[in-house]
Amino acid sequence: MTVAADSATGAASLVQSVDWLAIAPPVIAASVALLVLVAELFVEERRKPLLGYGAVAGLVAALAMLVPLRAGDRSTFCLTGTAQACSYTADHFALVIQALVLGGALLTALLSIADARKLPAGEFWFLLLSSAAGAALLPAARDLATLVVALEVASLPAFALVGIKRGDRRSSEAALKFFLSSVVATAVMLLGVSFVYAATGTLHLTEIAARLDDVPGQLSTLAEAGVVLTLVGFAFKTAAAPFHFWVPDTYVGAPLPIAAYLSVVGKAVGFSGIILVTVIAFPSYADVWGPALAVLAALTMTVGNLAALRQSATRARSAVRLLAWSSVGQAGYLLVPIAAAAYSSDAQIGSTVAYALMYAVVNLGAFAVAALVARTHPGNRLDDYRGLYATRPLAALAMGFFLLCLAGLPPGIIGLFAKVTVFSSAVDAGLGWLAVVMAVNVVIALYYYLQWTAALFRTPEPSPASDEAPAAPVHRVPAPVTLAIALTAVAGITLSGAPQLILRFATLSLF
Repeated sequence: MTVAADSATGAASLVQSVDWLAIAPPVIAASVALLVLVAELFVEERRKPLLGYGAVAGLVAALAMLVPLRAGDRSTFCLTGTAQACSYTADHFALVIQALVLGGALLTALLSIADARKLPAGEFWFLLLSSAAGAALLPAARDLATLVVALEVASLPAFALVGIKRGDRRSSEAALKFFLSSVVATAVMLLGVSFVYAATGTLHLTEIAARLDDVPGQLSTLAEAGVVLTLVGFAFKTAAAPFHFWVPDTYVGAPLPIAAYLSVVGKAVGFSGIILVTVIAFPSYADVWGPALAVLAALTMTVGNLAALRQSATRARSAVRLLAWSSVGQAGYLLVPIAAAAYSSDAQIGSTVAYALMYAVVNLGAFAVAALVARTHPGNRLDDYRGLYATRPLAALAMGFFLLCLAGLPPGIIGLFAKVTVFSSAVDAGLGWLAVVMAVNVVIALYYYLQWTAALFRTPEPSPASDEAPAAPVHRVPAPVTLAIALTAVAGITLSGAPQLILRFATLSLF
């Protein structure tokens, strides 16, 4: 009897408790994805636009569930033994990134509603919500298995979203390039994860950190290789040079709202993964990943800005290409504080998160205006924005504000302060050379951002006959697109009015 009772007690102790409130944001997004997919079977064709509003409601509900978690003190799926290790932690870092990715998915949904009739409704909303659920899960993941699963749940639907324009050769080519590069990245990352597991015998990030401090000599090379390969895998996901080659063609071939989604949510997912594995799992190997990330940051911002500088204003879809290359350059800035954390402290991570929040707001706004312009100018050339103020003054003012924020110039104070925090993190960590490279790249970026901004307010020129569709009446602007532009503009102006929030956020301890 005693043995049986002890066995029963031991078996019960292996059962992990589940904190449903902690996991509510990704669970709600995933549940609404399934509901939309099933509902599409029973909804009449003329009512299928309602599925988009259902997806928007689901994302709003997922965002609302972050409010009761704001204390950042919940964990679940924890080991039941003596080790204090959990697979899911809703700390402040996780909550901020979840707000970013779910907010980005919400704005993507608003931009997509206007063109939903051109796309398979059920599949589109299911894929978008599924990807958002994986993106919301990843920043809260605290073991390598959950991290990899969340990354793939966020990535796999994105492949289909890029190629969802059936019969479009450019869309299919973009999806194939995106898929092949991501498959290679995943394979490399899984190889690195397997090496780390072989060297430490655990998948939990906190346990890995403890065991990497005392790796046997015969396994040290294996552990170092695992650290490097894991980071290379995430570098693909963040579009860090030289792993950025898929970005311009993927953004151009994808539906414009999905390009916006990849530029913000896709980057947030990749950078969250890098932060988690470097700061939490691999702090003892900072001498390995710190210099590597510093070099990647310098190379990425330089390649991205120089390529953006070379975009021709008359080339088809040059506006989207410039935003694509700009996003590569911005990825370099985001890498700087992570590299700096290897030389100073984990507090530098706050600068990356603060910059990511600024970038998410203004970049989504820029894509929203691009989506508006594309309705009358399908070619989406930079020349198509010339004289935008004469026809759509509010959209032109919003676009000018977003571009100045990305450039870091007034009145885009939020962009200026975000760049200052990133620059300060490099200086504080003793990476003076990286700060110089960043300063040079900021000057390079000023040229193409200001050139685009100036074009918005120039006198429009009559364009020659082209193969583009006739322009739609100026007053016919879909309400969801207008709402997306308004939300991003209000958020950017509000943050620019209180720039001290960026500085304060950059000094917070998020873990």
